[in-house]
Parts: sequence; C-alpha cells; structure tokens
Amino acid sequence: MGGLRTDFFTTIICLAFGSVLVRGDITDGNPEHLKREHSLMKPYQGVGSSPSSQWDFSGSTLVTSSYVRLTPDERSKQGSIWNTVPCYLKDWEMHVQFKVHGAGKKTLHGDGIAIWYTKDRLHPGPVFGNQEKFLGLSIFLDTFRNDLHGMDRSFPYISAMVNNGSLRYDHGMDGRRTELGGCSAEIRNKDHDTYLAIRYSKGRLTVMVDVDDKNEWKECIDIGGVRLPTGYFFGASATTGDLSDNHDIISMKLYQLMVEHTAEEENLDWTKIEPSVSLLKSPKDNIDDPTGNFRGTPLTGWKVFLLLLCALLGIVVCAVVGAVVFQKRQERNKRFY
Repeated sequence: MGGLRTDFFTTIICLAFGSVLVRGDITDGNPEHLKREHSLMKPYQGVGSSPSSQWDFSGSTLVTSSYVRLTPDERSKQGSIWNTVPCYLKDWEMHVQFKVHGAGKKTLHGDGIAIWYTKDRLHPGPVFGNQEKFLGLSIFLDTFRNDLHGMDRSFPYISAMVNNGSLRYDHGMDGRRTELGGCSAEIRNKDHDTYLAIRYSKGRLTVMVDVDDKNEWKECIDIGGVRLPTGYFFGASATTGDLSDNHDIISMKLYQLMVEHTAEEENLDWTKIEPSVSLLKSPKDNIDDPTGNFRGTPLTGWKVFLLLLCALLGIVVCAVVGAVVFQKRQERNKRFY
C-alpha cells in the first residue's frame, strides 16, 4: 500500500507539473511554425469554392476584406467556414481572433460560435450550425443560456466536447452532459480584440482566452487523456435563433508544436485513432451531481485507491476504538474482583 500511495502522489505531482508546462508553453505565435495551408488570415485569399481554395464556406457566411461574418445580427441564420486541407500534425495550436457583437442587450442575444476539428466538414446542422453526431473536437463559445436551472455558471460560457459520432449535444442543458470542462468569459460587444487559443499536444487539451485587453492568456480548460486522430479538418460555425448576434472570425492561425514522441507513438497510424477521452473525472452532469464533478461511471484506478484508503482508515479507527473499549471493560471487571 505504501508503494501504491507513493505512485499515486507522484502521478498527481507530475500532472500538476505538466499542467504548468502546458500553460507556460502556449506559443506567442512563432511565424516559423505557422502552417499557412491551415490558417485563415486577411485579406482571405484562397477562400472560395474553386479547386485551389484552401477554405470553403456555406450558409449565411459573408467574406469581406476585414472579417468573415458567419452570421449577421438577424434571426434564424447559420453559417460556417472550413479548411479544405486535412491536418496531419500530431501536436498543434490554433489561435482564433473573433468578435461577437450585436444590438441585443443583457441576455437578448444568441447563439454563439463553435470551433471544430472534425472528420467531416460542410455538414450544416443544429449544433451551432454544424451536424450533431460529429467525430472529433469542438470548442463552443455559447452566448445564450438555455438551461434555466443551471444558474451556477454565467454566460457567455466556453466549453469543450470530444465526440466519436455517438453523442448528442443537448442544447436544453447547454451541453452539460458531454462537457469536458469550461469557463465563463465576457466576449460580447468588446471594443478590443478577443482571442481563443486551442492547444493539443501529447494527449492534452488546453484552451486559453485573451478577452480582457491585457495581452495575456487566461486558462479556461486543461485536461489530459484526450485522443484525437490526424487527417481531420478545422472549421468554424455559428448560428442564431429567435435571438441573434454578428459572429465574426478575424483570423484562425495554426501553429505546429515541435514535440518529441516515442518510437511507438511515431509508428502508430494516427489516422486510425478514434476520438476519445479517458478522464480523471467524467464529463460534467450537474443533474446527477450539482458540483459537476462525478457521474455514475466505472471506477478508475485512483478512485479505487481512495476507496481502499478510506476503508483501511475505517478499519484502523474501528480497531482502535474496539481496543479502548475492551481495555475499559477489563479494568472495570478487575475492580469487581
């Protein structure tokens, strides 16, 4: 048990140290590592439906010289823009400059933007303008609260979801059942630039935001055990319903991360990996648990260890209490003799 306890705490320390490294390694946008074939930048050359285009768009999307507007501030619109070149990088970081703005005040606006890394592209649907049962990763920038019971978080809210094609995004619950993590961020009607960074490296997903005009990244999501294949497409989509906003993409810049992999990892066919997550804690479900920490999922190794540790402590306490009671009785019996 002592060795197991040592391994457990060593793992926790390594995870914490690794988290610090991830936060510190968020790139400042080294142009040497910029992958132009996967980047969308002004003046948006290479955007269109021609065979040589590297980006294609659909729906209400409007491409100007200053921004790509996925939806105007009008009801019932949806639009998207997608990279036509599949990405075969194992480790990458995407920087997105965006702007969400409109005439709606307080909560009278919607619905939000999604950033995608998925197997399929240009499939309009109900999830922020994209198909529901997607394969891959999505980062949702949700500006409208649907779940009136979920008052433990403020909106706009940024969350992450990994899907193997079997999960449904629950709009009524604002995606809580499939959410891997998230944070609140004031992203609407800002007079300054707003940014999102999505980093995937060695099975770790990190999402950072820079929305306070401080020129510094703030951690939003940091989670390990994420498995994403290569050969998927980057894209962005947005939608409006009865309420609306302008949803603009200013730029999407993809950077290659220079990371060493083991020989086993290098020999792996990364295109065959199924999108998945092995979590220390399950996707948040605030119905089963108001704190959003656990659901009724199979016990993982660390949970088993904690249960065994609690059981052992319970046995020790019971043994001590039993010994004290037994000794008191023995002393009382001696007094009667």
